[in-house]
Formats: sequence, structure tokens, C-alpha cells
Amino acid sequence: MIVFLGVVGRQAIGTVYGTAEAVDLLNALSRAGLYLGSAIATASATTIALMLTLIGMIRRLDEDFDRLAYRNVALVARLSTMTLLTALLLLMAFTLPIGQFDDLPSGWFETLYNGLYAASVCMVGLAGSTVVLIYTTLVTVIAKITPSESV
Repeated sequence: MIVFLGVVGRQAIGTVYGTAEAVDLLNALSRAGLYLGSAIATASATTIALMLTLIGMIRRLDEDFDRLAYRNVALVARLSTMTLLTALLLLMAFTLPIGQFDDLPSGWFETLYNGLYAASVCMVGLAGSTVVLIYTTLVTVIAKITPSESV
């Protein structure tokens, strides 16, 4: 769904007609991307720490958890790590002084914009996937430890 919205958003922006327009789009993307990347990096790092807490809680409970619960926690940690690394790489890319590179070929800025936009969409998609997986994992854990039958 996130990738679909990203493609629709990219199509709504339209064709990049020249180097000056590509540089303007890159500057706008980098301003928004810095905030988005920082927020997602923070959320991913926090999620990894909370998954360690969840593992400790699961191990201390008397209930028997199946392999799926542990596999989901491992998958959340893996997705969070991938999201964190993507966010860090994007943060590094967004801090480059885009307008300072005058001797580059004209198509380079459009390619850079498309690459950074696609990486941003992937980062948001990974974060969204992580949230959905955290939800399903927590529902499983809550269902196991809740005394009543309905969750």
C-alpha cells in the first residue's frame, strides 16, 4: 500500500524537465526527508530496544509460547534494523549540499531525486510493515497472558 501511494505521489509530481527543477525538488525532498528520516530512525531504534524487553517478558511468563511468537519478534527486530539503516543512509544523503555540484551531467539530479524518493518510500513502507507486525505479535502475547477468552 505504501509503495502504491509512493508511485502515485511520484506520478503526481510529474516529469522533471530540467536540472534546475530537479535541484529544487531535491532540496524540498531533503528538507522533509531529514525530519522523516530522524523520526523513523528514532522509532526503529526504540522498537529494537522494546523487542529485547518483550523477549524478556515472554521468557519470564509461565505460558508456553510457540515458535511463531519468537519468529515474529525476530522479524520485527530484523525489519527495524533494516529501517534504521535505511533511515541513516538517507539522512547522510539528505545532508549533501545538492546545489554545489555544478559539473555533473544534467540527468544525474533527476536520477538522484528518483533514487532518494524511492528509498524514502521504502523506508516508510518498512516502518509501516514493522508496525503491523508489532501489532500482530502483541495480540498474540496478550491473548496468551489474558485470563479471559476475548482479546
